[in-house]
Amino acid sequence: MKKNLLTAVLMTLATTILLGLIYPLVVTAIAQVLFPKQANGELISKDGKIVGSALIGQTFSGAGYFHSRPSAAGSGYDAANSNGSQLGPTNRQLIERVTSDAAALQAENKAAPVPVDLVTTSASGLDPHISPAAAEFQLLRVSRARRITPDQVRQLVRQHTEGRQFGFLGEARVNVLELNLELDEHYPLH
Repeated sequence: MKKNLLTAVLMTLATTILLGLIYPLVVTAIAQVLFPKQANGELISKDGKIVGSALIGQTFSGAGYFHSRPSAAGSGYDAANSNGSQLGPTNRQLIERVTSDAAALQAENKAAPVPVDLVTTSASGLDPHISPAAAEFQLLRVSRARRITPDQVRQLVRQHTEGRQFGFLGEARVNVLELNLELDEHYPLH
């Protein structure tokens, strides 16, 4: 019995040190060497200051900016509260919010149907992307606010549209933060 207990304690200590300390340190070191950008959260800097991450959405509200999809994560894109709304498709609160958001967006662009990702949250509530259709829907508002042609904005949207991963996974998407930073760089608001 004593021998078995000693073996169990030594195995617990050995696996704790190996799997709780050594393995995470080795994996972290390899990630920092081979994939430093990804290992550090794909942070985006502007003028030496970190302005966000390519992996976590942000709220943009000005007319001259593309708006992200809604977030149900805490007070909006709060990574500590990553979560969807947990409201089912027949929930009255969800229906009212989506209907209200769709009506407000429809008033902005009467000529086009509202893309679903502009009125629904992602599963994590942190999605930094919108669909190309959502970017196209907002294009006229952004071009008017920045006093540039829709084609100039459309060209930037195309440059920031990422295709399906590996050519077949997911859907085409546009990173809102990266697109808005590019807009500010090339066509600053007056």
